[in-house]
Amino acid sequence: MNTASRLLLSATASTIDSPSEQWFARARAHLDMLTKPRGSLGMLEDIAAQMVSIRQESFAEPLQKAAYVFAADHGITVEGVSAYPSEVTYQMVLNFLAQGAAINVLARLHHVALNIVDVGVNADFDAVNGLLSCKVRKGTRNMLREAAMTDAELAQAIEVGLKFAASAKTQGKNLLAVGEMGIGNTTAASAITAVLTNQPVALVTGKGTGLDPKGQARKRQIIEDVVQKHFAAVDGNAMPDPLEILRCVGGLEIAAMTGLILGAARDGIAVVVDGFISTAAAAIAFAVEPRVRGYLFAGHQSEEPGHRVLFEYIGLKPILSLNMRLGEGTGAVLAMPIIESAVCLYNEMATFASASISEAKP
Repeated sequence: MNTASRLLLSATASTIDSPSEQWFARARAHLDMLTKPRGSLGMLEDIAAQMVSIRQESFAEPLQKAAYVFAADHGITVEGVSAYPSEVTYQMVLNFLAQGAAINVLARLHHVALNIVDVGVNADFDAVNGLLSCKVRKGTRNMLREAAMTDAELAQAIEVGLKFAASAKTQGKNLLAVGEMGIGNTTAASAITAVLTNQPVALVTGKGTGLDPKGQARKRQIIEDVVQKHFAAVDGNAMPDPLEILRCVGGLEIAAMTGLILGAARDGIAVVVDGFISTAAAAIAFAVEPRVRGYLFAGHQSEEPGHRVLFEYIGLKPILSLNMRLGEGTGAVLAMPIIESAVCLYNEMATFASASISEAKP
């Protein structure tokens, strides 16, 4: 079971080391010496210490930022789980390439190199400039009727993400945002979340791109049926294999993001996850190799109820909370200046000693 994907990820996971505890302790000590009351920068201090533990000797070098948006379609959309038709995936990819989407605006503003990747859109692109074509197949299968992917397809999609992580390292990128585009992918993310965390489908399923209450109820029932079909025989006290979860109820873009996250951890690169769908990929990566968590930042908490459940599962605290539910990597890119600010404060603030300022009395 999962032979190709398991071998691929086992080889990657075995090379992942946790960020340095020694550098983390050193960073904490340095933060306490800066000209401020201890802990007064709050979460910014946590972010700075984590970045130092990841980057170690390179902590003072400028951040080189990139965002990867993986696009793919989902066979489950034929069951009416989305407010938008599936062709919107293709149309939005064209909008990305025309520089007209929210992620384009934010990436330009914050000087983030943007990469748009077709890993499974159910359409043909005729040599469109700027698109990175890595199509595994034209969308997943309908997971209500059969597994979303074969093992070979899953392995191929994961490998796409691994290769982009390696490419990012070659390009000198050291802070990556991961996002997606795929009509129907909140259904996949909800199914992943329910099975991975052993939580009720109703608790982790929201309205996606804007379903009305009737549509949301239908979506929940379909996810219940999907989970029952693929995982009814699983012991409730035992988590199914994360790769089998991804293969049966995931998406090609979710698999690619999983690969990118694992590859980035392998290469010592920090990753900012975006919304519910990219956090589902992060949760799969974490289930495969828990040391991944030390390289992850949660860009924001979306309105999708399953997002909070995934944060609790991984052990992440969101940087922003803006009631967003757009995807595309927008929340992750928005959080990058916060991370950059934390690093700059760490590197550029004076210490009590260097500024000849008296410290607080014990």
